[in-house]
Amino acid sequence: MDYRARARELLAAHPVVDGHNDLPWALREQVRYDIDRLDIATDQSATLHTDIPRLRAGGVGAQFWSVYVRSDMAGDDAVSATLEQIDIVRQLADRYPDDLRLAFTADEMEKARAEGRIASLMGAEGGHSIHNSLATLRSLYELGVRYMTLTHNDNVAWADSATDEPKAWLKVARRGSPRTESGGASSEGGGGRRAGLTRFGEEVVREMNRLGMLVDLSHVSSDTMRDALRVTSAPVVFSHSSSRAVCDHVRNIPDDVLALLPANGGVAMATFVPKFILPEAVEWTRRADENMRAHGLHALDTTPEGMKVQRAFEAEHPRPVATAATVADHLDHMREVAGIDHLGIGGDFDGTAFTPDGLDDVSGYPNLVAELLRRGWSDDDLAKLTWRNAVRVLREAECVARTLRAERGPSNATIDQLDGSDG
Repeated sequence: MDYRARARELLAAHPVVDGHNDLPWALREQVRYDIDRLDIATDQSATLHTDIPRLRAGGVGAQFWSVYVRSDMAGDDAVSATLEQIDIVRQLADRYPDDLRLAFTADEMEKARAEGRIASLMGAEGGHSIHNSLATLRSLYELGVRYMTLTHNDNVAWADSATDEPKAWLKVARRGSPRTESGGASSEGGGGRRAGLTRFGEEVVREMNRLGMLVDLSHVSSDTMRDALRVTSAPVVFSHSSSRAVCDHVRNIPDDVLALLPANGGVAMATFVPKFILPEAVEWTRRADENMRAHGLHALDTTPEGMKVQRAFEAEHPRPVATAATVADHLDHMREVAGIDHLGIGGDFDGTAFTPDGLDDVSGYPNLVAELLRRGWSDDDLAKLTWRNAVRVLREAECVARTLRAERGPSNATIDQLDGSDG
């Protein structure tokens, strides 16, 4: 069988819904949003992972564009930068109407597919984008944001990140009512310290449910994952996370959390970032990040200057190379634990300096589908992975929101009220 040709046929019928792409941030960093200088209607492979010709070649039918801002931005600066990110997504949809269609609902995703356009949705990456304000959260929803990742690489005042020191347990202890998780001490922090949601964080999740905004649990600590799954009344997503059992990195999802997805209805969208999927790449990336900082650059800098530094380091220290088969290993395991109804894809293109061979950019999805076909995945399995599961999750979140909005109005709770003035 020509697996690649079969993959293209499948994607024509059931295109990819990708959970996470950082093109908006790349446009900010490279051209300060001047899209006359960087026209994604043409091949931009010299500087980006993403442009319209390669989205088409990759069989992408819907894209959650990340309206990400770095987590070292704070307060109103983070909110303002997030608004700029939302604005550029809207500019792109206006500039390329034959190819991109803004989508805010599951039905609009389906309409875009029927029209032969790429549904363009938005996800905010990190709770710092709302500056501890539920009103700001609601405003982002009104502007079209349909998921929010509760944290990025750093904690927020009400939720702990996988890659920061746990702090939420301090607020819980100060209230005099420490919570314990089933299964003993947390893997983040140890010694029984939890690393999850505060009371205000729980209120954020409830308000997201009421709005119909998906709760994204990529980047958060394992305890934050468990807390959110305990509190939420709607399905969650992991917009770009893979399996911790396959690659032991804190950015990945533990099996006990994956096992909770069937009851919740959520979807885990496997990412392609080599340091999250290939064990041999974890230490190499740590040293590459240190090298970036030594050159005065942020570890996530993917500007031409940043990539020049990265490529020089790679030339001296050859990196372990992931492939489409590496991602397929994660998906095989995640299917065993969570089931086929709870899987998706979140490549993280233009948010990572390095990509797997065969998944070099957004044109590579047929290579992953072909690999899964070789492993015996059925057409129905693949249709769920690429399209159906993601659309279902958004539709179910919308249904939950309709019920909750009929029951209660907006929450006006503040972090000071729920967590104390130290929040």
